Amino acid sequence: MPPSSSPTALITGSARRIGAEIARHLHSEGYRVIIHCRHSRDEGEALVASLNQTRPDSASSIQADLSDMPQVSVLSEQITAEFGDIHLLVNNASSFYPTPLGESSQQQWDNLINSNLRAAYFLTQSLSPGLIRNNGAVVNLVDVHSQRGLPDYPIYSIAKAGVEMMVKVLAKDLAPNVRINGVSPGPILWPEAEAALSDAAKDEIMKKTPLRRSGNPKDIADAVYFLAHAPFITGQVLAVDGGRSLFS
Repeated sequence: MPPSSSPTALITGSARRIGAEIARHLHSEGYRVIIHCRHSRDEGEALVASLNQTRPDSASSIQADLSDMPQVSVLSEQITAEFGDIHLLVNNASSFYPTPLGESSQQQWDNLINSNLRAAYFLTQSLSPGLIRNNGAVVNLVDVHSQRGLPDYPIYSIAKAGVEMMVKVLAKDLAPNVRINGVSPGPILWPEAEAALSDAAKDEIMKKTPLRRSGNPKDIADAVYFLAHAPFITGQVLAVDGGRSLFS
Protein backbone atom coordinates (compact mmCIF):
# COMPACT_ATOMS: atom_id res chain seq x y z
CA MET A 1 0.00 0.00 0.00
CA PRO A 2 1.48 3.41 -0.91
CA PRO A 3 2.28 5.99 1.77
CA SER A 4 -0.75 7.85 3.08
CA SER A 5 -1.46 10.69 5.45
CA SER A 6 -4.37 8.70 6.88
CA PRO A 7 -3.82 6.95 10.23
CA THR A 8 -3.44 3.18 9.99
CA ALA A 9 -5.32 0.66 12.11
CA LEU A 10 -4.79 -3.08 12.46
CA ILE A 11 -7.92 -4.90 13.61
CA THR A 12 -7.37 -8.57 14.37
CA GLY A 13 -10.16 -10.98 13.60
CA SER A 14 -11.92 -8.40 11.45
CA ALA A 15 -13.17 -10.29 8.41
CA ARG A 16 -16.63 -10.69 9.90
CA ARG A 17 -18.96 -10.09 12.84
CA ILE A 18 -17.89 -7.43 15.38
CA GLY A 19 -14.38 -7.07 13.99
CA ALA A 20 -15.70 -6.26 10.52
CA GLU A 21 -18.00 -3.58 11.94
CA ILE A 22 -15.05 -2.04 13.81
CA ALA A 23 -13.05 -2.00 10.58
CA ARG A 24 -15.92 -0.43 8.61
CA HIS A 25 -16.42 2.26 11.24
CA LEU A 26 -12.74 3.17 11.47
CA HIS A 27 -12.56 3.26 7.68
CA SER A 28 -15.56 5.60 7.54
CA GLU A 29 -13.65 7.91 9.87
CA GLY A 30 -10.67 8.13 7.53
CA TYR A 31 -8.41 5.27 8.65
CA ARG A 32 -6.45 2.96 6.43
CA VAL A 33 -7.49 -0.42 7.77
CA ILE A 34 -5.65 -3.73 7.84
CA ILE A 35 -8.15 -6.58 7.98
CA HIS A 36 -6.68 -9.61 9.75
CA CYS A 37 -8.28 -13.03 9.47
CA ARG A 38 -7.47 -16.65 10.22
CA HIS A 39 -9.94 -18.84 8.30
CA SER A 40 -12.32 -16.22 6.87
CA ARG A 41 -10.12 -15.19 3.98
CA ASP A 42 -12.94 -14.86 1.42
CA GLU A 43 -14.97 -12.64 3.75
CA GLY A 44 -11.88 -10.57 4.52
CA GLU A 45 -11.06 -10.01 0.87
CA ALA A 46 -14.68 -9.13 0.10
CA LEU A 47 -14.64 -6.54 2.89
CA VAL A 48 -11.37 -5.08 1.61
CA ALA A 49 -12.77 -4.85 -1.91
CA SER A 50 -15.89 -3.07 -0.64
CA LEU A 51 -13.88 -0.56 1.38
CA ASN A 52 -11.47 0.11 -1.49
CA GLN A 53 -14.43 0.84 -3.76
CA THR A 54 -15.35 3.61 -1.36
CA ARG A 55 -11.78 4.91 -1.04
CA PRO A 56 -9.06 3.39 -3.25
CA ASP A 57 -6.01 1.83 -1.57
CA SER A 58 -7.46 2.32 1.90
CA ALA A 59 -7.83 -1.30 3.00
CA SER A 60 -5.74 -4.46 2.90
CA SER A 61 -6.07 -7.98 4.24
CA ILE A 62 -3.58 -10.19 6.02
CA GLN A 63 -3.89 -13.77 7.23
CA ALA A 64 -2.35 -15.46 10.27
CA ASP A 65 -3.23 -18.01 12.93
CA LEU A 66 -2.79 -16.09 16.18
CA SER A 67 -2.65 -19.29 18.21
CA ASP A 68 0.69 -20.03 16.47
CA MET A 69 3.48 -17.86 17.87
CA PRO A 70 5.73 -18.00 14.76
CA GLN A 71 2.82 -16.70 12.70
CA VAL A 72 2.27 -13.88 15.20
CA SER A 73 5.92 -12.87 14.78
CA VAL A 74 5.70 -12.99 11.00
CA LEU A 75 2.47 -10.98 11.10
CA SER A 76 4.01 -8.14 13.10
CA GLU A 77 7.07 -8.07 10.83
CA GLN A 78 4.88 -8.01 7.74
CA ILE A 79 2.72 -5.21 9.11
CA THR A 80 5.75 -3.03 9.79
CA ALA A 81 7.38 -3.82 6.43
CA GLU A 82 4.25 -3.17 4.35
CA PHE A 83 2.50 -0.42 6.28
CA GLY A 84 5.14 1.22 8.47
CA ASP A 85 4.23 2.47 11.93
CA ILE A 86 0.57 1.95 12.73
CA HIS A 87 -1.53 4.36 14.80
CA LEU A 88 -4.11 2.02 16.28
CA LEU A 89 -4.08 -1.66 17.25
CA VAL A 90 -7.43 -3.28 17.98
CA ASN A 91 -6.96 -6.71 19.58
CA ASN A 92 -10.34 -8.17 18.65
CA ALA A 93 -9.55 -11.74 17.56
CA SER A 94 -10.90 -14.37 19.93
CA SER A 95 -11.67 -18.06 20.22
CA PHE A 96 -14.71 -19.08 22.26
CA TYR A 97 -15.98 -22.54 23.12
CA PRO A 98 -16.89 -24.49 26.28
CA THR A 99 -14.23 -26.29 28.30
CA PRO A 100 -15.93 -27.88 31.35
CA LEU A 101 -13.34 -28.51 34.06
CA GLY A 102 -13.64 -32.29 33.98
CA GLU A 103 -13.30 -32.45 30.21
CA SER A 104 -10.86 -29.66 29.34
CA SER A 105 -7.48 -30.43 27.82
CA GLN A 106 -4.07 -28.81 27.63
CA GLN A 107 -4.63 -28.35 23.89
CA GLN A 108 -7.77 -26.34 24.61
CA TRP A 109 -5.88 -24.33 27.23
CA ASP A 110 -3.11 -23.52 24.75
CA ASN A 111 -5.53 -22.60 21.98
CA LEU A 112 -7.74 -20.31 24.09
CA ILE A 113 -4.94 -18.65 26.04
CA ASN A 114 -2.79 -18.18 22.94
CA SER A 115 -5.50 -16.84 20.62
CA ASN A 116 -7.17 -14.57 23.18
CA LEU A 117 -4.26 -13.40 25.32
CA ARG A 118 -0.77 -14.33 24.18
CA ALA A 119 -1.20 -13.04 20.63
CA ALA A 120 -2.65 -9.74 21.83
CA TYR A 121 0.24 -9.25 24.24
CA PHE A 122 3.02 -10.02 21.78
CA LEU A 123 1.43 -8.07 18.93
CA THR A 124 1.27 -5.09 21.25
CA GLN A 125 4.89 -5.65 22.25
CA SER A 126 6.20 -5.95 18.71
CA LEU A 127 4.17 -3.04 17.30
CA SER A 128 4.72 -0.75 20.26
CA PRO A 129 7.80 1.08 18.86
CA GLY A 130 5.71 2.40 15.97
CA LEU A 131 2.75 3.11 18.21
CA ILE A 132 5.07 5.10 20.49
CA ARG A 133 6.42 7.13 17.58
CA ASN A 134 2.85 7.90 16.49
CA ASN A 135 1.50 8.58 19.99
CA GLY A 136 -0.96 5.83 19.11
CA ALA A 137 -3.50 3.73 20.93
CA VAL A 138 -4.40 0.12 21.64
CA VAL A 139 -7.94 -1.11 22.29
CA ASN A 140 -8.48 -4.65 23.56
CA LEU A 141 -11.79 -6.46 23.28
CA VAL A 142 -12.40 -7.95 26.72
CA ASP A 143 -15.67 -9.58 27.91
CA VAL A 144 -18.13 -9.23 30.77
CA HIS A 145 -16.95 -12.70 31.84
CA SER A 146 -13.44 -11.43 32.52
CA GLN A 147 -14.72 -10.46 35.96
CA ARG A 148 -17.56 -12.92 36.39
CA GLY A 149 -16.51 -16.23 34.90
CA LEU A 150 -18.93 -18.05 32.60
CA PRO A 151 -19.82 -21.53 33.87
CA ASP A 152 -18.33 -24.32 31.71
CA TYR A 153 -16.07 -21.77 29.98
CA PRO A 154 -13.27 -21.50 32.57
CA ILE A 155 -10.32 -21.27 30.17
CA TYR A 156 -11.98 -18.59 28.04
CA SER A 157 -12.91 -16.62 31.16
CA ILE A 158 -9.33 -16.88 32.47
CA ALA A 159 -7.95 -15.72 29.13
CA LYS A 160 -10.22 -12.68 29.03
CA ALA A 161 -9.32 -11.83 32.63
CA GLY A 162 -5.73 -11.73 31.41
CA VAL A 163 -6.71 -9.42 28.56
CA GLU A 164 -8.30 -7.04 31.06
CA MET A 165 -5.20 -7.07 33.26
CA MET A 166 -3.08 -6.46 30.17
CA VAL A 167 -4.98 -3.19 29.67
CA LYS A 168 -4.25 -2.07 33.22
CA VAL A 169 -0.59 -3.09 33.29
CA LEU A 170 0.45 -1.96 29.82
CA ALA A 171 -1.29 1.39 30.29
CA LYS A 172 1.49 2.10 32.79
CA ASP A 173 4.29 0.57 30.72
CA LEU A 174 3.32 2.33 27.47
CA ALA A 175 2.61 5.73 29.02
CA PRO A 176 2.91 8.56 28.24
CA ASN A 177 3.10 7.96 24.48
CA VAL A 178 0.56 5.17 23.95
CA ARG A 179 -2.85 4.79 25.55
CA ILE A 180 -4.32 1.32 26.04
CA ASN A 181 -7.96 0.72 26.92
CA GLY A 182 -10.53 -2.03 26.62
CA VAL A 183 -14.11 -2.53 25.52
CA SER A 184 -16.04 -5.23 27.36
CA PRO A 185 -19.04 -6.39 25.31
CA GLY A 186 -22.08 -7.99 26.80
CA PRO A 187 -24.79 -9.66 24.68
CA ILE A 188 -24.05 -8.33 21.20
CA LEU A 189 -23.97 -11.29 18.80
CA TRP A 190 -24.80 -14.82 19.92
CA PRO A 191 -21.89 -17.28 19.58
CA GLU A 192 -21.76 -19.70 16.69
CA ALA A 193 -21.22 -23.42 16.14
CA GLU A 194 -20.13 -25.49 19.14
CA ALA A 195 -20.25 -22.43 21.39
CA ALA A 196 -23.90 -21.77 20.54
CA LEU A 197 -26.23 -21.12 23.45
CA SER A 198 -29.62 -22.70 23.99
CA ASP A 199 -32.75 -20.57 23.85
CA ALA A 200 -33.09 -21.01 27.61
CA ALA A 201 -29.56 -19.70 28.15
CA LYS A 202 -30.26 -16.70 25.93
CA ASP A 203 -33.45 -15.95 27.86
CA GLU A 204 -31.52 -16.09 31.13
CA ILE A 205 -28.96 -13.60 29.80
CA MET A 206 -31.71 -11.21 28.72
CA LYS A 207 -33.32 -11.43 32.17
CA LYS A 208 -30.01 -10.28 33.66
CA THR A 209 -29.55 -7.43 31.17
CA PRO A 210 -31.27 -4.30 32.50
CA LEU A 211 -31.95 -2.92 29.02
CA ARG A 212 -33.67 -6.24 28.16
CA ARG A 213 -32.20 -6.51 24.68
CA SER A 214 -29.07 -7.37 22.81
CA GLY A 215 -26.75 -4.68 21.57
CA ASN A 216 -25.31 -4.64 18.06
CA PRO A 217 -21.80 -4.54 16.60
CA LYS A 218 -22.05 -0.80 15.95
CA ASP A 219 -22.24 -0.23 19.72
CA ILE A 220 -18.81 -1.86 20.05
CA ALA A 221 -17.37 -0.07 17.03
CA ASP A 222 -18.49 3.28 18.42
CA ALA A 223 -16.84 2.50 21.76
CA VAL A 224 -13.57 1.45 20.10
CA TYR A 225 -13.46 4.66 18.08
CA PHE A 226 -14.23 6.75 21.16
CA LEU A 227 -11.38 5.18 23.16
CA ALA A 228 -9.00 5.51 20.24
CA HIS A 229 -9.61 9.27 20.32
CA ALA A 230 -10.00 9.96 24.05
CA PRO A 231 -6.70 11.73 24.81
CA PHE A 232 -6.95 11.61 28.61
CA ILE A 233 -8.25 8.06 29.06
CA THR A 234 -5.93 5.09 29.54
CA GLY A 235 -6.01 1.86 31.51
CA GLN A 236 -9.81 1.71 31.47
CA VAL A 237 -12.26 -1.00 30.41
CA LEU A 238 -15.59 0.31 29.14
CA ALA A 239 -18.51 -2.09 29.57
CA VAL A 240 -20.84 -1.98 26.58
CA ASP A 241 -23.29 -4.54 27.85
CA GLY A 242 -26.72 -3.04 28.49
CA GLY A 243 -25.99 -3.28 32.21
CA ARG A 244 -25.27 -7.02 32.14
CA SER A 245 -22.16 -6.59 34.31
CA LEU A 246 -24.33 -5.31 37.17
CA PHE A 247 -25.44 -8.89 37.78
CA SER A 248 -23.37 -11.83 38.97
